[in-house]
Amino acid sequence: MKKSKGIISLILTVVLIALLGFTTVVGFGKGQTGAAKNIKLGLDLEGGVSITYQVKGDTPSKEDMSDTIYKLQKRVEQYSTEATVYQEGDNRISIEIPGVTDANEILSELGQPGSLYFIKEKDSDGNPNYGLDTSGHYVLAKSMDELKEEGSVVLTGTDIKSAKSGSYQDSTTGANENVVQLSMTKEGTEKFAEATKAAKEAEETIAIYYDGELISVPSVNAEITDGQAMIEGNMSYEEAEQLASTIRIGGLSVELEEIRSNVVGAQLGEEAISTSLMAGAIGLAIVFVFMCVVYLLPGFASSLALVIYTGLILVLLNAFDITLTLPGIAGIILGIGMAVDANVIIFARVKEELTAGKSVKSALNAGFHKAMSAILDGNITTLIAAAVLWLKGSGTVKGFAQTLALGIVVSMFTALVITRMIVYAFYAVGIRNPKLYGRIKEERAPIDFLGKRKIFFAVSVAVILIGFVFMGVNAGTGKGALNYSLEFKGGTSTNVTFDKAYTLKEIDETMIPDLEKVTDDPNIQVQTVANSNQVIFKTQTLDLEKREAFAKYMADEFGVEEKDITTENISSTVSSEMRVDAIIAVAIATVFMLLYIWLRFKDIRFATSAVVALIHDVLVVLAFYVIARISVGNTFIACMLTIVGYSINATIVIFDRIREEMKTKKRGEELDVLVNRCITRTLTRSIYTSLTTFVMVAVLFIMGVSSIKEFALPLMVGIICGAYSSVCITGALWYVMKTKIGKKAEPAKVGTSKKKK
Repeated sequence: MKKSKGIISLILTVVLIALLGFTTVVGFGKGQTGAAKNIKLGLDLEGGVSITYQVKGDTPSKEDMSDTIYKLQKRVEQYSTEATVYQEGDNRISIEIPGVTDANEILSELGQPGSLYFIKEKDSDGNPNYGLDTSGHYVLAKSMDELKEEGSVVLTGTDIKSAKSGSYQDSTTGANENVVQLSMTKEGTEKFAEATKAAKEAEETIAIYYDGELISVPSVNAEITDGQAMIEGNMSYEEAEQLASTIRIGGLSVELEEIRSNVVGAQLGEEAISTSLMAGAIGLAIVFVFMCVVYLLPGFASSLALVIYTGLILVLLNAFDITLTLPGIAGIILGIGMAVDANVIIFARVKEELTAGKSVKSALNAGFHKAMSAILDGNITTLIAAAVLWLKGSGTVKGFAQTLALGIVVSMFTALVITRMIVYAFYAVGIRNPKLYGRIKEERAPIDFLGKRKIFFAVSVAVILIGFVFMGVNAGTGKGALNYSLEFKGGTSTNVTFDKAYTLKEIDETMIPDLEKVTDDPNIQVQTVANSNQVIFKTQTLDLEKREAFAKYMADEFGVEEKDITTENISSTVSSEMRVDAIIAVAIATVFMLLYIWLRFKDIRFATSAVVALIHDVLVVLAFYVIARISVGNTFIACMLTIVGYSINATIVIFDRIREEMKTKKRGEELDVLVNRCITRTLTRSIYTSLTTFVMVAVLFIMGVSSIKEFALPLMVGIICGAYSSVCITGALWYVMKTKIGKKAEPAKVGTSKKKK
């Protein structure tokens, strides 16, 4: 790169950072397109209600499901224009309503079936039952109870057999008109014949009333005795279809049952955003300092690239209209760790080349070239984990998978393109002192990892066995082998933010006796959240009435407002499905990673040893879940697959180095010497990447809300375990497999072997 191009590259870097900064803070145009504040927030950040219904009985028809979705859409529109209603599978409907406060009232209304009534215009005394208001809309003149009692309701939804939109050719004008065709049941036919006869004679209308609204007030042109009626009146096709659908809804026999609901207070959402963003900023600052201290000028270049990474992520969240959830923020922060990982791989290779005596330019060329395959392989395997999470996960886990995948792709771009451009630009403008590109040290003597492999294997087996022993003890004492959360066992979790912190003893004495009566649950579990006023109450599944009673008790006795209460309700049906999905997700990810490594390294022993190490990491982290009694739920899947992806990333760096040095292996050099040398040469990289990612996750754990803490703590254990297994287990496993096929393994040697005569 020429000096002029280097200057232009540095100017472009500054402009890009400024442009991304302006976009994320201000945005463009009246709509402030690209601004961070326009990123769509999930319910766990914005607050609101989500609920999933399942149709009772047999699988409904497509038309019944479509009509039910339409009914629910019309109901939720009155609460929020941002509300969404969508179908899951054949018989489930999910609803999300952000930013609402009267959550329990909404849940109560959504669960009620709408009622359809055909009402005659006047009662028996000639008094009107409905009429036009000042705005020109028809409204009832009496309550529905009065209308029913006096006999003004001529038909109900159960009397309607079908309602369809269609077209009708006017016999006078010859024009086609959009109409709604109704078909009555046998009983409805008799009622309607009588009602239409009276209405025709009195020249009156019959109004159609549904869900608190008069949806149509047609005139009666003739007595209808065959149960086949037609509503006409200059309707568009869409209006006719909508009216037909509404009438069908009123006659639906579909019954819905709540299988999952989640209510998040807006204040809790705001706290989650502020703490997570602060954690990300602090973690990023620590990583900046670390990279600059350890890698000097290239570290500064990578810090600039990380700023660009962060800006690109925020802009892309806007561009792709991705809903940002709390686990999604965790995915972004973890992505920063992955971005640092790529830079460390590159700069570690650059330092090696400088140590070997190469010039700065040659070291940079070799560093980026030799690190390419390890970065691609490591990130692709992590993408596999993210893809499985997306396919098999649900709700917020999908949000984590989205941002993790986005972060991986962007991190590869910033490491391989942006960082490279900045580093070469520094070199081009004349900054060429080798000391600025990494402190050159003598190469570390190879460490005898293989000679200690039996110790490493024994430690791993012991930890895993301890985990299984604790599982047995927990199961035997009635606690359950694992501490399943709501997602995996069903129930209701209520997160309450008080105006002060309570101890477990105070909660047991002042709240639990009353709450046991309110919830009718004698086994309420309580968990306080460190460094906050939050308390989590876990109970058996509570219906809406009991959830409302719980909220009322908190308001009356402790002055807690509804916005400070978050509830999650999951049925046992959903929880059992989630357990199965968790097992399938880990299995699928493992198989695909095995296949990928096999194809890339063309050696089943590389793939097998990597997968055995992955299983080792999963079992060690599982042991931590068991011993520490950490809640096992949806985030458990995300945590395990993230650990799997991260661990395989570290393993691939070592395998990539072994593969590279096998090609230039000296004649007569023992395999154990080569493997020890490869592990030693990648040791610094393994420590640094684990350290930077650990720091990002640790800050999340310290500052995050309760759900993030439950995710971050085992992830920190997984990062340490992944570093340990990649350094101490995988290379040794591959060596054992390699030497078991063929000649007997020689004892481990650290130095270079002598050439045989």
